[in-house]
Amino acid sequence: MKRRILITETLSHESRVLFLDEPTAGVDVDLCKDMWDTVAGLKADGVTIILTTHYIEEAEAVADRVGVISKGELLLIEGKDALMHRFGQTQLRIELQIPLSEMPQALLEYDFALIDDGQSVIYSCDAYGEGTGITNCCLICQRLG
Repeated sequence: MKRRILITETLSHESRVLFLDEPTAGVDVDLCKDMWDTVAGLKADGVTIILTTHYIEEAEAVADRVGVISKGELLLIEGKDALMHRFGQTQLRIELQIPLSEMPQALLEYDFALIDDGQSVIYSCDAYGEGTGITNCCLICQRLG
């Protein structure tokens, strides 16, 4: 309830700059959804929102630009899309029950790599690129057995 009051107080001033410091910490799902809907409306109205969060999903949903701070030092400020493209790699790692000495013939057409002395297979792709091929992973997992 205290968090609800703090958020309501913050939004009631109708300022052109809104500072949100970990706004969803300890907040229930319904309040979180309502708050982000309100924030999206404020953003659409031209309000500048400065958000501190540990949740990348929140930053991704709200931000145009992202700043990364570590130990009080600003490491970078970059547009969200550029940052997600640069760091938006997805990696699928499959731990095998039986190690492989080489990649099976059926998987050579995919961008997989054997690691950990054949104990694991890893697949990397750009999570934000077109045609990442990640949807083929179910078929690939079946082929690995």
